[in-house]
Amino acid sequence: MGIEDIKRVTVAGGGVLGSQIAFQAAYRGYDTTIWLRSEASIERCQTKIDRLTTIYLDTLEALKSDPSAWAYGLIAREDVSPEACEALKDKVKAAHTNLKLTADWDEAFNNTDLVIEAIAEDPQQKTAFYQELAHHLPEKAIIATNSSTLLPSMFAEATGRPQKYLALHFANEIWKNPIGEVMGHAQTAQENFDTVVAFAEAIRMVPVKVLKEQPGYLLNSMLVPFLSAAQGLWAAGIGSPEDIDRAWTLGTGAPAGPFRILDIVGLTTAYNVSIMNPAAKEEGTIQNRVATLLKEKIDKGETGVAAGKGFYEYRK
Repeated sequence: MGIEDIKRVTVAGGGVLGSQIAFQAAYRGYDTTIWLRSEASIERCQTKIDRLTTIYLDTLEALKSDPSAWAYGLIAREDVSPEACEALKDKVKAAHTNLKLTADWDEAFNNTDLVIEAIAEDPQQKTAFYQELAHHLPEKAIIATNSSTLLPSMFAEATGRPQKYLALHFANEIWKNPIGEVMGHAQTAQENFDTVVAFAEAIRMVPVKVLKEQPGYLLNSMLVPFLSAAQGLWAAGIGSPEDIDRAWTLGTGAPAGPFRILDIVGLTTAYNVSIMNPAAKEEGTIQNRVATLLKEKIDKGETGVAAGKGFYEYRK
């Protein structure tokens, strides 16, 4: 299958990144569906889609007079003009209208060309999802996982189509952080790898090829240790999230500190990553303390930007 054969895209999971991936694909003209586990999940995801619509429209409006508002995923820099930005608002509105949300397996997957799996970072959940997906997916379809830390080779056999399975990993706020990390495994066919690279380009991402399987790809191999170090300082009582963030932003000039980033990533994802470390199960360890504190915030509904509160409060 080549890039010209990719017409219909299904994103499995409507969390922080799943909703962004789906909205960007719809904005770029793909017939896009989000599969969710329940009607309640559909309602929560729709709120995220509504918010993304506002962000895209506001960004395009700001860009008419402010060049610093430019976001790679929305428009090429050389194409920016007030007229072009106004015209692209229609594509944003069309994406909002045409994006389909469903909990029905057959409706979501029976005729799709590309599945992007963006469900929880839980090996058991992913395996169960792939095994059920195999009963609904057409032979032609490619599957890409957006897993942040898990290797595609862990699930290749469960998909029933290892040659058509690989990873396509995105950063948060993909409209302005447009990386698309593409990583295969030993059985991934080169033509399918190339198709996913081309798809990333087609939705205005910048493809980055990961040449060998690596937990965390390129980006998270650097980001996860950084975030873990910050969480360790917090859990040990060495610094508050606010002061840890200030130390990083003032000392490096970075636009956001680790706890702002964690709010964007989502604390549920951070928790799922944290408990993959065996030390998180050992009482008295910093890793166990981090997991406990994250779970406390999650149980209070403080899961990050999408919830209106994480380590910081946000207007919903």
